[in-house]
Amino acid sequence: MALNIAMDGPVGAGKSTIADEVAKRLDLIHLDTGAMYRAVGLTALRRGVDIADEEAVTKLCGEITMEVVYGPQGQRILVNGLDITGGLHTEEVSMAASKVATYGGVRKAMVATQQRMAATTDMLLDGRDIGTRVLPNATVKIFLTADAQERARRRFDQLKQKGIEADFNEVLADLKKRDEQDMNRAIDPLKAAPDAVIVDSTGLSFEETVESIVELVKERAHG
Repeated sequence: MALNIAMDGPVGAGKSTIADEVAKRLDLIHLDTGAMYRAVGLTALRRGVDIADEEAVTKLCGEITMEVVYGPQGQRILVNGLDITGGLHTEEVSMAASKVATYGGVRKAMVATQQRMAATTDMLLDGRDIGTRVLPNATVKIFLTADAQERARRRFDQLKQKGIEADFNEVLADLKKRDEQDMNRAIDPLKAAPDAVIVDSTGLSFEETVESIVELVKERAHG
């Protein structure tokens, strides 16, 4: 049985970057499942498909081929053979991803792909429902969080570093809206699995957070 680590948590908790570093230190593949939903959202936006039309988005999901590949630049998402990774991290795509992730047909397709990959490969998966839905029998489950103000500040700083103009209050409002949407969706809502370890990174540095998770995994996986 493959060693699988499930890491869930709200937007802005730093899951992707922290999971990336944890996976490197443990010599595991890191699958950023959120990028897969972003890819569906971005493709819908680019093709003029109404994000609010569940039937149309589900149909689109069935018409495209999605590949997750790994190379020197880390994880890349290919849709119909085209690398769209560079367009996945805008606020518009974030909101689109959160919306399409509420659709049962979209989730069914993405979850099936994620489970297939994790079945035969040691890997760390991060997302919203990894420990509760995708990998209910994961070796280790982590729920990474931080308070809303802290998460908004991190997202705001991230946008500034990328040269993207942003208003902190708008970033905070969008984050709270995304939390509401993710935690209250009818299908696979964001929540900590009963057997997940809660890691609150409020006030912790990146290194402190990574080290605590690495030690936790080593203890749970080999203890």
